[in-house]
Amino acid sequence: MLIITISVIMKINMDFLKEQIMSRMRFDNPWWTTGSIPKDFSEMKHRLYLDLFYPLVTDTSVRRSIILMGPRRVGKTVMLFHTIEKLIADGINPQKIIYLSIDTPIYNNIPLEDLFRIACETLKQTGAEEGYYVFYDEIQYLKDWEVHLKSMVDSFRGSKFIASGSAAAALKLKSNESGAGRFSDFMLPPLTFNEYIHLLDLDQLIIPAKITWKGKEIESYDTIDIDALNKHFLNYINYGGYPEIVFSEKTQSNPGQFIRHDIIDKVLLRDLPSLYGIQDTQELNRLFIHIAYRSGGEFSYEDLSKESGIRKETLKKYLEYLEAAFLIKRVNKIDINAKRMKRITAFKTYLTNPSLRCALFSPLTESDSFMGNMVETAIYAQWIPRDNTEIYYANWKQGRKDGEVDMVGLDMVRQKPNWAVEIKWSDRYFDHCSELKSLFSFMEANKITEAVVTSAKKYGRRELDSVSLMFIPSAIYAYITGKNTISRKQQI
Repeated sequence: MLIITISVIMKINMDFLKEQIMSRMRFDNPWWTTGSIPKDFSEMKHRLYLDLFYPLVTDTSVRRSIILMGPRRVGKTVMLFHTIEKLIADGINPQKIIYLSIDTPIYNNIPLEDLFRIACETLKQTGAEEGYYVFYDEIQYLKDWEVHLKSMVDSFRGSKFIASGSAAAALKLKSNESGAGRFSDFMLPPLTFNEYIHLLDLDQLIIPAKITWKGKEIESYDTIDIDALNKHFLNYINYGGYPEIVFSEKTQSNPGQFIRHDIIDKVLLRDLPSLYGIQDTQELNRLFIHIAYRSGGEFSYEDLSKESGIRKETLKKYLEYLEAAFLIKRVNKIDINAKRMKRITAFKTYLTNPSLRCALFSPLTESDSFMGNMVETAIYAQWIPRDNTEIYYANWKQGRKDGEVDMVGLDMVRQKPNWAVEIKWSDRYFDHCSELKSLFSFMEANKITEAVVTSAKKYGRRELDSVSLMFIPSAIYAYITGKNTISRKQQI
């Protein structure tokens, strides 16, 4: 009799839990009844990366799950809701779209398949689990999520599964290990400068222009007010990587509270230690702060080890971890002849988002001594999301002469440079081109006839003997590069 009583109690408890789960699902999926996503999401402007992400979601010709990954707080959940909005607008039945945030406490440790079936039961559509678009947000909260998701892709061939998560390093590692042939990764980076302009409705500052590049006239951009654009570029460098900060003056007054505690600390103190078994999190944190302060600077393992007191082997692992978490990007060196180093001893390190530095230290002013490095960091941040682009910096010492060029794009087939960019936050070089001796030496050594030099405000071409320099204000170049990264247009 006691056994029957316990069984009844257990069944009552399970039925109650199931009803609570169903209630939560109805709350999280209001479009099941209203036909639209919540108003606060629909009123937000779309990130421009939605135009690249959405076709992957709707492509049912390939049986793959899409993994939306990226640093914390760059707008992944919002992009999922905007994807759902577009699906509904394109005629998908709202009751065929399921959103499940795996970090919801009531979903704790429930397999993905069970959640999917309960959702179908809630919709009174059991027995025909096909034609669904299922969104699993914050999927890293389920242990062995990659095994569960792969099983879903294999078992429910008529439905599309989309997952997202903030623990980017862990997602990337497990996606590569277990999702071969079943997962497609999509990286959502911090805001590019052209997205910043788009989100703040500042497009009126930008006007179309045409530039002659390598003998061809290509589409480009200019501005109606370079002073206003530079003001926003500085704001982007200080605060612009995260959508929430862009729209919040209150958060901008104390970016450290938002970025350092909610983003950096969670990655350094929770995500990376749990994934890689890091014991000394304070040591990792000190290294990151040291690198962030000198973003855009050249490092060597030897010097960095001496400065930080961290053994070189441990140091190399920490740098790999920080790069896997999309906090930093290392750029390797080539010599004056564009030859890659056989043994990597020196490299440059950039923050993937310039506003990380502001959060750790203080906002920059236009004349700050670190402004040059952060302009360089901001421009590199526009390039980092681009796939299959080999970017280096050139640095050499020949006898008593040494030199450096900030950015070089290599053609990996020919092993020759396609382009070179010298990044400056000054107009001096427009009228004193002869001072760009390193750039001229590199161009001569590699038979390059055209290069880009960024400036503060000067825009125009300067012809010098056998070479031509295209001067573009840094803010406009950042805008062009970010826009071309998304649209995949020809880059100058």
